[in-house]
Amino acid sequence: MPRAKPTPRYRFRDVQREDFPRLANWLAEPHVAKWWGEPSTELASIEEAMTSGQTRPMIVELDGEPIGYLQSYDPHLEGGHPYQDQPKGTLGIDISIGIAELTGKGHGSAIIRQLSAELFARGATRIVIDPDPENVQAIRAYEKAGFRYIDTRTSIYGPAHFMALDAPEETDLI
Repeated sequence: MPRAKPTPRYRFRDVQREDFPRLANWLAEPHVAKWWGEPSTELASIEEAMTSGQTRPMIVELDGEPIGYLQSYDPHLEGGHPYQDQPKGTLGIDISIGIAELTGKGHGSAIIRQLSAELFARGATRIVIDPDPENVQAIRAYEKAGFRYIDTRTSIYGPAHFMALDAPEETDLI
């Protein structure tokens, strides 16, 4: 008898304008601010992404409560993106857990695993992520989620520890 799939623990929903005060608070938190830009600049970027169609900004919910921000994007839709050397079907992601007390508890890798599975189910063939090389906690979380180091690159934000996760082969799913 086949086992029932477990209910996803996390839910990913599109950012709404009502989320901006919460996002502003998260972006100002020291554990987030260290890796992201000025909150007003980041919020303007999120607002632009809500209508541009190039990046999908999302809120991560844990058991119905918002706990973080993430986004996915296709590097091939952005002129001159440094990750356009990746195969078609590649999506890039970024994540930040907004609540400091929830960091270091395995949520980052669990969220990334679940999001990756959902993106692969929708047709993505590879997922890339690019933490700052000094963000050891994030790199460890991505490694736990199955990502492997590709190389060090330079993004618009500076040096990036470029990592990738490829879609599972059909035989891996059996």
